[in-house]
Amino acid sequence: MRSAAARLATLLTCMLLALPHAAFASESIKLDRLPAEVGPNDPASLQRGVQVFVNYCLSCHSANYMRYNRLADLGLTDGQILDNLVFTGAKAGDLMKTAMDAKDAKEWFGTPPPDLTVIARSRSSSAGSGADWLYSYLRGFYRDPSRSSGWNNTVFPNVGMPHVLWQLQGEQVLKTEVQMIPVGSKGDVEKREVHKLVLAKPGAMKPAEYDRMVADLVNYLFYMSEPARSTRVQLGIYVLLFLGVLLVLSYLVKNEYWKDIH
Repeated sequence: MRSAAARLATLLTCMLLALPHAAFASESIKLDRLPAEVGPNDPASLQRGVQVFVNYCLSCHSANYMRYNRLADLGLTDGQILDNLVFTGAKAGDLMKTAMDAKDAKEWFGTPPPDLTVIARSRSSSAGSGADWLYSYLRGFYRDPSRSSGWNNTVFPNVGMPHVLWQLQGEQVLKTEVQMIPVGSKGDVEKREVHKLVLAKPGAMKPAEYDRMVADLVNYLFYMSEPARSTRVQLGIYVLLFLGVLLVLSYLVKNEYWKDIH
């Protein structure tokens, strides 16, 4: 009978061998880049994004580490927040919790929908930023009759979440095309299957309008994952400038103190 140490060594070896394959799988997904003009310094985009969030996401997902009154940083007053963004009777200082019961969510979806407060940070990887992942994910749903929800996703295969924005985007289908890809420098080619999303049924929005709405939503999710990011970056610059000045002064003091010895 093999010893416990031998079994443990075998298990660790298998895990180490599996790591490169896992890394390759994460790298194989090509992510679309979030438009450069969308960013955390665009309050209009963030205001549109939080409006989409509370209307389409907050009914199932929660943001248990974000308070409504923190939206004042986006240029909104407490009155605007309560009148336009709160539909559950919550107060301005309350957390952004979902009204869905966790037990019901587990019964309906198989597992409770995850909290979205830091989803943009948790999805960051070497393949791209969390914002790029979310932007690609929300644009990557397509019809799949084999799934219980009727939907699948190119970025998150076999996803359990249905496409809640389908009425806006429309219905996409996944088409497979065979393309001839040049290989090497001798003119050789090889056949490769390329998957492509095609809009089969248009939605209420044109593709460019839907992409912009998704960009605003992702912009807000990225902001919500670290609302103090802009302040932190600005403060960091000031600290580095202060340390730079302090270094020069310290060097001058050192020379003055040791001048008689050197």
